[in-house]
Amino acid sequence: QVRLVESGGGSVQAGGSLRLSCAASGYTYSSYCVGWFRQAPGKEREGVAAIDSDGSTSYTDSVKGRFTISQDNAKNTLYLQMNNLKPEDTAMYYCARESVTSRTWYPLCRGRRFGYWGQGTQVTVST
Repeated sequence: QVRLVESGGGSVQAGGSLRLSCAASGYTYSSYCVGWFRQAPGKEREGVAAIDSDGSTSYTDSVKGRFTISQDNAKNTLYLQMNNLKPEDTAMYYCARESVTSRTWYPLCRGRRFGYWGQGTQVTVST
């Protein structure tokens, strides 16, 4: 079955960097849009960045110029390089894969439904 496992979260000071990884298994990795999402306490989950099967990328406005999504198809792994982190980036970060049967739609990869989720990795940015 589809499995997504995130790693790389941690605590950093504002202005610092982290790189998140998401190891995918159970499907043909490069055939789907995959993305990063985050949810802060008391807030709705939001789409952060995604990469489509054709390699095109999309980002939410608040992270453009600071975050970079990439993937290694040989390793079935998705990455999120996060630079110049801000306290408002503090959240649980999840990776997810698109699923046409899901009801959960996000404005990433030109608008897709995402239905397979990892367990999340915490990112905390302090001042």
